[in-house]
Amino acid sequence: MVNLLDLDAASLTAFFAIHGEKPFRARQVLRWMHRFGQADFEAMTDIARSLREKLKGLATVAPPTVVADRLADDGTRKFLFDVGGGNAIEAVFIPEDDRGTLCISTQAGCALDCSFCSTGKQGFNRNLTAAEIIGQLWQARHALGAYPPAANPVERVVSNVVLMGMGEPLANLENTVMALHLMLDDNAYGLSRRRVTVSTSGLVPAMDRLRDECPVALAVSLHAPNDRLRDELVPINRKYPLRELMPACLRYLEKAPRDFVTFEYVMLDAINDSEAHAQELLALTRGVPCKFNLIPFNPFPGSPYRRSPAPRIRRFAELLMSAGVVTTTRKTRGDDIDAACGQLAGQVLDRTQRTTRRSFVLHQNRHEVCG
Repeated sequence: MVNLLDLDAASLTAFFAIHGEKPFRARQVLRWMHRFGQADFEAMTDIARSLREKLKGLATVAPPTVVADRLADDGTRKFLFDVGGGNAIEAVFIPEDDRGTLCISTQAGCALDCSFCSTGKQGFNRNLTAAEIIGQLWQARHALGAYPPAANPVERVVSNVVLMGMGEPLANLENTVMALHLMLDDNAYGLSRRRVTVSTSGLVPAMDRLRDECPVALAVSLHAPNDRLRDELVPINRKYPLRELMPACLRYLEKAPRDFVTFEYVMLDAINDSEAHAQELLALTRGVPCKFNLIPFNPFPGSPYRRSPAPRIRRFAELLMSAGVVTTTRKTRGDDIDAACGQLAGQVLDRTQRTTRRSFVLHQNRHEVCG
């Protein structure tokens, strides 16, 4: 059985053609699935009964199952999805006065092991399918009451989508792009390219492919102003150092829907938050149209880091803004349900054995000290 949530418009049209159906039938089914959130072929009432019967034997509409739905005091809502094999992923809905943003995951765990991120500490199991990526949006819209009856459109509850949850989107490029096509398709979710953001730790070749295949807004997890520190915080920097990442950002802007890249920068006490770091950051990004999003670190058990004090974060932002760079400080949302940035963990059956190896090293270190 083919899960039709795995298919964008072009793939769905090809699937229907194989089974002797005309292209407009694919558009009809696409609208029913994504615009109206329908999973039951029998309920797709403007489709011929013969096709509905055929689809029952060929295909399914199967998003990941919601196993938990938690609401924070500030209105942030965290969803836990079962994706099988002992793995669960998380997505977060963040309501604001002028928008509703859904932060979704693209992998079960993450292989990049950024030192300040709780997801990376769990290790990595697998890439999510396109159905599991877009299915988070599909299920969240259901939970938020965003799916209307076919004749009665309602206000768009999810107006923005950010691929900033568990995993590195560009390490799962094909499935990510398939899901992006659906988010942008007028027969599906109809989101503007400016309202869909992909965050990456800096996979340079994949950044170039995303630019050519489906350019949306881009956020780069920078977190350090030099290679020495970034090698420690964001290990992928050892493969794609800053001298390669900055030109890749400029190349991306040639086709991007926004005329700037957002650089994300987690604020770690006495690690990357000094005035000297701010000046170094300005020198690094000179010539790259950008804005900075400063992220107060959100602690998790076992982390060696602390959040930078609020006065130091303000001073860091002032230095960047005084140089003419737009700078925002992300408001911490949903931290009472572990839904804040860097806290998403879900449940991962780690194929990398990272947790086991880390525990072994810690045990050996303790043995050496105590012995």
